[in-house]
Amino acid sequence: MTKTYVQPIGLVSGPAAEVLMARGEALPLAGGPLAFTHVVLHARGQTLQVLPVSDWRPGEEARVRLTVPRAPIAGFDWQAPVVMGILNVTPDSFSDGGDYRGAEAAKARAEVMVAEGAAIVDVGGESTRPGSELVPAEKELNRVLPVLEALNGSALVSIDTRKPDVMVQAAAAGAALLNDVSALTFDGRSPGVAADLGLPVILMHAQGDPKTMQEAPTYEDVLLDIYDFLEARIEAAVAAGVAREKIIVDPGIGFGKTLAHNLALLRGLSLFHGLGTPILLGASRKRFVAMASQGEGEADRLGGSLAAVLEGAAQGVQIFRVHDVQETVQALRIFRLVN
Repeated sequence: MTKTYVQPIGLVSGPAAEVLMARGEALPLAGGPLAFTHVVLHARGQTLQVLPVSDWRPGEEARVRLTVPRAPIAGFDWQAPVVMGILNVTPDSFSDGGDYRGAEAAKARAEVMVAEGAAIVDVGGESTRPGSELVPAEKELNRVLPVLEALNGSALVSIDTRKPDVMVQAAAAGAALLNDVSALTFDGRSPGVAADLGLPVILMHAQGDPKTMQEAPTYEDVLLDIYDFLEARIEAAVAAGVAREKIIVDPGIGFGKTLAHNLALLRGLSLFHGLGTPILLGASRKRFVAMASQGEGEADRLGGSLAAVLEGAAQGVQIFRVHDVQETVQALRIFRLVN
């Protein structure tokens, strides 16, 4: 039987959404502030179908995944976008590598981001930029543990790592979320460790290893391939004992994707609501912005980064991982007031 993927479109909010839902002409999107009036039905090798929700006859699981409220995670009820500030304590991250390597400098930066409106600070001790080399767990721990200890509960922290040993020690030092670019595939112990820790887990899609992922990324259908990968990783995590209601997904903009792939993902972000989890978007300052524009350096990609954030917000994305916290919070505030 051909698998059907359901992408909600025609997203509306506010009084219009309430009127349309009362008429049966719209359905709530993930229990959040948006509703959708139509769905696009994707099936491999078949022409797209667009239906009004009044004509859509989904199975119970598909309807529930798209419409029911997401379970609260780390205190967030998903009624408003959450901003995650990036804090790389590495010498070689693509945008801010070397800027916050000392514990005090990192703590000061975290405090600034929280003051600017970051609800989460994402601490990473290994660069996973294209072409990056693997960092041993011991070196990664030497980078992140002093920062976590310096923060000492002053911010809600996620640990950006793919290594189970780092997850364990970071959790003991106060990290409250796990953010794994490998979706718990880097080490066979990772799913079990994540389950034992009991923390929320962000599962990201990446094609290939960071060192080689941008050499020749290919997909049969980038949207559906990544959906299938994330769906499989959710099931693997759940089978290992991770609570489904603690899982967040990230389609992995820039990780083994061409410009065309990244743009297709941004256009189709709402498809991933069908996984039944909150969605994280991390497009901040990434190379696709420069490729789509005029080749700007990392520090000059704010406009493109904000455009990606607002496109995500329009499609109901719940978390935005960014370098430029103040500007993102301001853009989202205006977006929400207008919409």
